[in-house]
Amino acid sequence: MTIPSDLEISRASIPAQLTDVGRELGLDEHLLEPYGRHVAKVSLSAMDELADRPRGKYVVVSAITPTPLGEGKTTTTVGLGQALRQRGHRAAIAIRQPSMGPTFGIKGGAAGGGYSQVVPMEALNLHLTGDMHAVTAAHNMLAAMVDNHIHHGNALGIDPARITWRRVMDVNDRELRNIVTGLGARVDGTPRQAGFDITAASEVMAVLALATSLADLRRRLGRIVVGYDTDGQPVNAEQLQAAGAMAVLLREALKPNLMQTVENAPVFVHAGPFGNIAHGNSSIVADRIALRCADIVVTEAGFGADMGAERFFNIKCRASGLVPDAAVLVATVRALKAHSGRYKVVAGKDLPDGMVAESPEDVLTGADNLRKQIDNLRVHGVSPVVAINAFPTDHASEHDAIRRVAEEAGAHVAVTKHFSDGGKGALDLADAVAAATREPSRFEMLYDDGDDLRTKIETIATKVYGASDVTYQPAASRALDEYTRLGFGNLPVCIAKTHLSLSSDPALLGAPTGWTLPVREVRASVGAGFVYAICGDMRTMPGLGSHPAAERIDLDENGEVVGLS
Repeated sequence: MTIPSDLEISRASIPAQLTDVGRELGLDEHLLEPYGRHVAKVSLSAMDELADRPRGKYVVVSAITPTPLGEGKTTTTVGLGQALRQRGHRAAIAIRQPSMGPTFGIKGGAAGGGYSQVVPMEALNLHLTGDMHAVTAAHNMLAAMVDNHIHHGNALGIDPARITWRRVMDVNDRELRNIVTGLGARVDGTPRQAGFDITAASEVMAVLALATSLADLRRRLGRIVVGYDTDGQPVNAEQLQAAGAMAVLLREALKPNLMQTVENAPVFVHAGPFGNIAHGNSSIVADRIALRCADIVVTEAGFGADMGAERFFNIKCRASGLVPDAAVLVATVRALKAHSGRYKVVAGKDLPDGMVAESPEDVLTGADNLRKQIDNLRVHGVSPVVAINAFPTDHASEHDAIRRVAEEAGAHVAVTKHFSDGGKGALDLADAVAAATREPSRFEMLYDDGDDLRTKIETIATKVYGASDVTYQPAASRALDEYTRLGFGNLPVCIAKTHLSLSSDPALLGAPTGWTLPVREVRASVGAGFVYAICGDMRTMPGLGSHPAAERIDLDENGEVVGLS
């Protein structure tokens, strides 16, 4: 069976009027602000107007530890939403907005794929309603205000050597990771070392995703720490009188974007925080509106359950007060074979021949990762559903092996073929998820607000990652002590590590034990509301590969986009 390209499927789909998509959710036309023909902003007044409606079931989609190819979380999220709708549920989907860095790099877009994707994919992957650019502008406005304050006398006594606020842009560009600013004449500024991150890594993006209202957004922006004065005290955006202008730039960006799938299922697309150094989840505002509109809301958390799902539970749900009812764990034959340690998967290259040969033994060898990720959901008291995302190269015996492991671990399980068959290919998964949401929720956070920062880090490391110990570099230890002294110790923690292993070493596959988590550096995202520990070399500004997707993206003779994937 030959499946058309994602772009061809997107263009062949017949979109419904967005007013009809909104009406299906009970969103009256006055709550929708059209942005072109296929996207609409949802007014924030919807949160008040819909407040009396019962809350729907809340389902998060995560995955086992992925290969560099990804295991299809977004596609599964979309396919599941379509299948629930076919089963008669009023379902809504909530996902992050893609960054254009990966879109023009190696990974490609993030609209889902095949017959389970958000349309039009060009709109989703290219600018959408400009929210990414609003975040970029707000972030860089603050950077400009920092340098301007120093240039005009530095009344706050900011230490130029302790400025932590870099600039951002939504393009992969390794040349900008480390730069010197302020060169030229005296009127051109004060020279200092600085750099750029990608917009998705901006704390402003994390603030946008975690804000619960416009007022909360404004408060969080004011708390953003940009650096420290010569006495070691934090300097924030409020002190620089920059937070108000930032809020103005983000006012429209706080409104979620409403789109639809190829089957006209409603999709909220909003915010796109980085999955490594931030919490990697879409916005609280979108989820709150969706949960008053739908019987079941399906949202997605970045990377594996040890990362995106853990942060969904302990950062996002802590901020929102929302309680999840079930969690989907996407598993693939190829990922479990990779966790056997017998094969190497490289992004942009075909799978090794041995990986496509029938071998349930390889699947079972790598199954410890699946068992551990199921446990990572259960430790939070959430019912797990394993979604076996089927690929054409899979074999029935390999699916049976995954099913046995999942059922022995006490999880619901279903094979899903949503990529090739759309919603009808995920009906068994929809039934399994619906059954899981009917079980009583025993959700609990992994740690308490009052626990000290080291306890929080060590709890995640030992209970979720499987580490036996945590070590701290001297700089990290000093930062933890300083943040505690400054009153940041009550914040949740976000551990920045590789997504390719449960450990901090991407070469350690499966479910490694007996290893030590090395914390190299600790930083505070006070506006977003978390402290993040850096374990390993985390790139916050990606570079382009030798043959990035940008080389293939173009306009044809009719002005249509080609080469987008």
